Amino acid sequence: LAAQLKGNGKKVVMAAADTFRAAAADQLKEWARRSNVDIVAGNEGSDPGAVLFDAIASAKNKNADVLLCDTAGRLHNKKNLMEELKKLDRIIEKEYSGCIRENLIVLDATTGQNALVQAKTFMEATDITGVVLTKMDGTAKGGIAIAIQAELGIPVKYIGVGEGIDDLQKFNSHDFVSALFTK
Repeated sequence: LAAQLKGNGKKVVMAAADTFRAAAADQLKEWARRSNVDIVAGNEGSDPGAVLFDAIASAKNKNADVLLCDTAGRLHNKKNLMEELKKLDRIIEKEYSGCIRENLIVLDATTGQNALVQAKTFMEATDITGVVLTKMDGTAKGGIAIAIQAELGIPVKYIGVGEGIDDLQKFNSHDFVSALFTK
């Protein structure tokens, strides 16, 4: 997403606020390098709120068009991590109020009904505005997208069709429906 935004002439700053998952910040730093965008990161186990606070300040200082904040690793069945997500939400509201905001949940297309449970739980913590459905390059048809849209009203915005920098695509409903009914 950072590479796409940068390719569209946007100044992007990334925030590695997933300090819970081992090597998450390292992975995001590598994607920031590949995308040639700035990143703000802390150490593993550091306060995600502090990372986000610093990233907001950096984005403002650099007059960034977009701040991408990775909060992955917030397991829906871990109450303390979901509370941390709520805290991050409050930090954005306080420090970056008035910004145009998207809260995208990234769901694995191969997880089936568990993805619906994840989306429901995340909606209790924050206002989810869209879904990124990953692993659409294999045998997964991503049928859970229909249930998420029908039951929760959350649109799928992007699909991941691989692990390369150009493998994130805007969701096309016509192509999706067609693919559901073909082998």
